[in-house]
Parts: sequence; structure tokens; C-alpha cells
Amino acid sequence: MIITTIIIFIAVLSLLVFVHELGHFCVARYFGVRANEFGFGFPPRAFGFYKNKAGKWRKVVGKTTYEDLEKSEDESLHPAPLATIYSINWLPIGGFVSIKGENDNGNTEPDSFGAKKIWQRITILVAGVTMNVVLAWFLFSVGYMFGLPQTTTDLSPRARVSEASVAIIEVMPDSPASQAGLQAGDLILRINGQEVGLESDVQNIIGNSGEEPAQLLLKRGENEELITVKPEINGEGRGVMGVSIMAAGTVSYPFFSAIGEGAKLTGLMLKEIFVAFGDLIVNLFSGNKITAEFAGPVGIANITGQAARLGFVYLLQFIALLSLNLAVINILPFPALDGGRIFFLVIEKIKGKPVRRDFEAIANNIGFLFLIALVLFVTYKDIMKLF
Repeated sequence: MIITTIIIFIAVLSLLVFVHELGHFCVARYFGVRANEFGFGFPPRAFGFYKNKAGKWRKVVGKTTYEDLEKSEDESLHPAPLATIYSINWLPIGGFVSIKGENDNGNTEPDSFGAKKIWQRITILVAGVTMNVVLAWFLFSVGYMFGLPQTTTDLSPRARVSEASVAIIEVMPDSPASQAGLQAGDLILRINGQEVGLESDVQNIIGNSGEEPAQLLLKRGENEELITVKPEINGEGRGVMGVSIMAAGTVSYPFFSAIGEGAKLTGLMLKEIFVAFGDLIVNLFSGNKITAEFAGPVGIANITGQAARLGFVYLLQFIALLSLNLAVINILPFPALDGGRIFFLVIEKIKGKPVRRDFEAIANNIGFLFLIALVLFVTYKDIMKLF
């Protein structure tokens, strides 16, 4: 189980990072910027291929760089103009792209990042985030083609609903539902043998049952379970379990409608993520209590495993949300992130000259160290939660 979770987590992380770097690579090449290397995984390099000046593919191994090939006395090893080393590396997590002049904005060679106009450099940097958003859109769209679990209120007329049920979205502490073992995410299919598809169905059956035990047929992940709950009487004399519920079902759409609905859901999720980050930043600087939960690599790996066990479409949804979160984090104007580099380019545009290279390097290094420290801290908290 643990090994399967780790493999799925590595595959998910690799997909997100690889797609992000692919965005930088494609747009850089479009603007005539040379990508020295585009690698799957992280070094050390296992092997790679590139096209030489004669138009033939050559193999490269070890630590040989693009510059080494250019300076080689063997002309058959010289790369073609704008050629790229496509490599497979030993650490199979994500990928990377090495763009010429990316860390040297003063490089004025025509095929260098630093020689391009500011709007082109910004576009190259934004491309990674854009690809993460496109990936989320694609995954949501595919999910809608197969059928995504969601609330069934206010649906498009083109929606097809199956497996209608009532989802438990919150279980109150020390409530009859909590004592019986009900969990958020459980789907209520039947109560005492009666099918339920609306919130009112559950409320009426439980409300009229008083304190009589009720048998709930639940769907938890791919499994069905029969759980008995003994309601308690509220102030109005009706039975209650102590849960928050909503009508849910598996919603699917025809091909083109699924693409449109996928785009809508992507926009909605992006908005919610930006709002959540905005609230987080406001609370951080205002001294208010921060209620948001953070997850590091360990926590995300655990959630990935849970999503995978729930089923294919749940994993699709989770990967899409993870991709959008990665996009939002990367576009924030923080040093070491794409958004931070874009911020320095905006300053360059306003000032009419580049930010001092040493200052930008120091800011990025500090930002990187802060992010590493944050990841280590959150990872520690994740590990403590497991024990």
C-alpha cells in the first residue's frame, strides 16, 4: 500500500512539474530562445539525445553540457542551431529545462533569454503556469466525460446524472453520526431500505424516526457499508444525526459540453484558490488566526494515495486541483518563483534598465531558502500527524 502510494505520488508530481517545464520550453523555442537541455527527471543524467549540425541524432551521456559539445574538437558533435539535449535522468521526479541566458539577463546573443523583449521573457515565464492551468482544464474535461462526483443542484440541461445520492460533507464532533463512524465524503444511498437522492429525503426519514436506530447504506470509496445510527432528539422533537449533507451524484456531459464545463470548473477553482491565498495573506499580516491547513510532500503523498483508492475520477480531480494550486503559488510575486522573476522584469520595464543581477540573485537565493525551510517545517508537521 505504501509503495503504491509513493509510486502514484511520484507519477503525479512528475506530471505536474514536467507539464510546467514543457510550457517554458515550447514558448522559449517559439521566440527563438535556445533550450540547452530539456530533461525528464533530475540529474545525474542517464542518457540523452540531440541533433548535430549535420541533422543527425547523437547520444550524450554523463555530465557533458551543451557548451562542452559546442567546444568539442570533433565537429560531428557540434549541436545544430537551437538544438536541445533531450535527456532521461536518474531521479524520476518531474523534469527541468535549461534555457540559455535564463540566469544571465545581460546575455545579448540573439538566441539568449536575456536578449529578448521584456514581454517575450514574461510570456516564457508565464507559460509554465499556463500549462498547469491547461492541464487542470484537460483533466476536469476528461473527468466530466467519464462522470465526476459533485452536487446536483443548478446543473446544465445537458448534464447526465447517475448514482444520485446524498453526500455527507461534515460530521459534528460527539454526534450520533460521529459515534457510529460516519465520515465526510460518505454517500448515503438508502436509509432503512428507502432510496434517498435529496437532502429532504434524509431529513424526513431521520426526523420522523425519533430515537429509533436507522440503518444507512453508505458508499465509501468503491465499497458499500451498512452502518446503524441512533439519532438524538433536537429542540423541535425531531431526530438528528449531526451531519451536514448535500445532494450529489455522478455528473457527466457529452464531449464538447464536457470541455466547456471543464473550463467553467477550472475558472471557478482558480477563483477559490486565489481567494483562499488572499485570506491567508491578510490573516498572516493582520495577526488573525490562520485556519487553513497546509500539506507538504508527505501530506500530499498521503492525500494522493487516498484519492487513488477512492477511484480514477477522484484522482483526476485531485491532480487537477493540485495543478491549479501549483499554478497559483508559482505566479505569486515571491523571489525564486516565476512570479518573482516576472516582478523583477516589471521593475526593469518601469526603470528602463535591469535590476542589479547580484541583488536579484541574493533575493532569489533567500526566497529559495525560505521555501525549503517552509517545506521542511510542513513536512515535519505532516509526519507528526501520522503518529
